[in-house]
Amino acid sequence: MIKEQIQKSFAQIINSVYPFLVEIERKTMKGGKTLIVIGIIVVFFGFIFHLQGQSIVGPESSFMYSNPDWITYGIQIVGLGIIFCIAGIVILKRN
Repeated sequence: MIKEQIQKSFAQIINSVYPFLVEIERKTMKGGKTLIVIGIIVVFFGFIFHLQGQSIVGPESSFMYSNPDWITYGIQIVGLGIIFCIAGIVILKRN
C-alpha cells in the first residue's frame, strides 16, 4: 500500500513537471545551465529533507524532524532534482 502511494505521488510529480520541461526546451534551448543549477539546488534540499526525516539534521522542534513521511518526500525531491539535471544536460548537448 505504501509502495503504491509512493509510486503514485512520484508519477504525479513527473506528470506535473513534464510540460514545464517540454516548454523550456521549445522556447529556450539555452536554458540547460539554468536547469542544471536548479536541479542541483533541488537535490540539495531533498537530501536535507531526507536527513531531517531520519532525525539526523535539524532542530527537534521541526515538524519534519523524525517524520517518516519526509524520508520518502526527500527521496522524491532528490529524484525530481536529478530529472532537472538530466534535462539540462540533454538541452546543452543538443546545442
